Amino acid sequence: METPSWHPGSLMAVSGAYWQTCTLHAGVKLDIFTLIGDQSHTAEALAQKSGADRRGITMLLNALAAMGLLVKKDAAYANTQAAATFLSSESEAYLGHMIMHHHHLVESWGRLDEAVMTGKPVRGRASLADPQRRESFLMGMFNNAMLHAPAVVKAVDLSGRTRLLDLGGGPGTYAIHFCQANPALCATVYDLPTTRPFAEQTIGRFGLGDRIDFVDGDYVTAAVPGTYDAVWMSHILHGEGPDDCARIVAKAVSALAPGGLIAIHDFILNDARDSPLFPALFSLNMLAGTDQGQAYAQGQIIDMLTGAGVNQVRRLDFKGPTDSGILVGTV
Repeated sequence: METPSWHPGSLMAVSGAYWQTCTLHAGVKLDIFTLIGDQSHTAEALAQKSGADRRGITMLLNALAAMGLLVKKDAAYANTQAAATFLSSESEAYLGHMIMHHHHLVESWGRLDEAVMTGKPVRGRASLADPQRRESFLMGMFNNAMLHAPAVVKAVDLSGRTRLLDLGGGPGTYAIHFCQANPALCATVYDLPTTRPFAEQTIGRFGLGDRIDFVDGDYVTAAVPGTYDAVWMSHILHGEGPDDCARIVAKAVSALAPGGLIAIHDFILNDARDSPLFPALFSLNMLAGTDQGQAYAQGQIIDMLTGAGVNQVRRLDFKGPTDSGILVGTV
């Protein structure tokens, strides 16, 4: 791992990086990019449309322009192509739900020292939060998965398989993409009851209600019903402690028919657990929000799989933009 070259300027840049973060969050929360749309607007016009203070919104617009998210010409502001694509809620590639989920995490990150000192979370789980925060979390997962799913589907070969369990599948994004890529495949999304409305809405939107169903359950405490020839587990292990993770993997494996495939997708640390950077930081995010959650090292996940009787475990040639990876094996 290459050691960064730290100096006062780089330290101050990292220390104050949240200023840009909060500016982006404010722009999304106030729906500035959607209000601008494909036109140019003055600060006064946007103040009237949003109900914001003119002085305040002018400062925000200027900062967003300085960040390269807006273009200012004379006294009018327009979206850049990136802002129109990813930050307008009218775009299919909208990332605002995930950005709002990050916004909801800011307070707990400000108390990270407390979490480190106590070893206890300083916020509740997003999946069990109030409806607004739960929607941001679940639809943010949808946004992220929509970006990654095409590459994931190419990496994970489900050809010839007919029954997929998407364990902890949230809104069902991966189940949707796997079914689209494999016409003979049907899938079950297994997740908490609070997730069902989002999953059914998303599955219906893609016209796959006849091939993808939803089963209520808590994969930590309850059994995993049914028999499948493939199990997909994306970003669920990091929410639990090592013992629960081993039990979850064992439950998933027990639901597989002989010859079945299990695939685990998560932020994976090296075995020294000191890189890559994003999984290491994500471990701190789990410290702040869960009792025992963490990012796991590749060796730890392999041990969970082999301990559950999985054979031929290997890491696929896939790397997500935040250093996520995929481990697969068969029973």
